[in-house]
Amino acid sequence: MQNPKEHKSIALTMTILAWAVFLVLAVVYFNDVFEKQHNPNQAPSTTYSAENSREVVLQRNRYGHYVTTGRINGKAVTFLLDTGATGVALSDTTARRLGLKRGRPFQTSTANGISTSYAVKLDSVSVGAIALQDVPAGISPGLGMDEVLLGMSFLKHIEFTQRGNKLILRQYL
Repeated sequence: MQNPKEHKSIALTMTILAWAVFLVLAVVYFNDVFEKQHNPNQAPSTTYSAENSREVVLQRNRYGHYVTTGRINGKAVTFLLDTGATGVALSDTTARRLGLKRGRPFQTSTANGISTSYAVKLDSVSVGAIALQDVPAGISPGLGMDEVLLGMSFLKHIEFTQRGNKLILRQYL
């Protein structure tokens, strides 16, 4: 038979464990909620039209940006669509993860001034079923973000239209 002190100790331990489990579940839940607010297009779907085109509709995130999951050379990445970027730009970290090697250096003009990037050719870039081959890109060591800037070296080959909080990407076949 347990004495009252042992009973209180067990009750306190169980209460602490219950709160710990609750906090862990809350962190997991809210982390997922925040990720969906940052990237509401984690699984972009493609529709096919009678005009012989593929279409992907992206929802703007809570910060006013279009962020989507896509693929480079078959590997998953997170894109931040940037019509002001001349090309596709990747950080050193992302380039290493994708197994890309730096090519010839070239100068780029950014909001932070002039910097050096390194040319690379991406075998494939895709958002949903919209895909392009041999896309010019740059590895930008100063790019301090996990997202890949999806610039005009990709976007100029497709049609895109913004309506309200949606961006419609269309590739004609």
